[in-house]
Amino acid sequence: MSYSALAVTAVVVVLVVDLAVYRTRMVTRKSYWTAYAIIIVFQLLMNGVLTGLGVVTYDPATIWGPRIAYAPVEDLLFGWAMVTLTLASWAAVNRRANTARRRGLDTDTRPSSTR
Repeated sequence: MSYSALAVTAVVVVLVVDLAVYRTRMVTRKSYWTAYAIIIVFQLLMNGVLTGLGVVTYDPATIWGPRIAYAPVEDLLFGWAMVTLTLASWAAVNRRANTARRRGLDTDTRPSSTR
């Protein structure tokens, strides 16, 4: 499977996880897109450094061709998928912990003697 196909697959999988599995709807929030706008600046900076200096190289046969800051555009898709999956997972775990707390369940996994 090409790098391009993997990048598109990652985006689709993360959208399904966010919207249907976790149901966090992270991608529908303005605060998410604001945070992602900040993140993408640093992603482009690091992609530019790593690919511009030749630390990371790509087989031209496995990418679409267009580049942003020396890196293939597919890197933006992978970066988006990683950031979104991390934030959606974090939101889902926090939601479950908050639900457990509201039900009176102890979510602290530390031994009671260390609390």
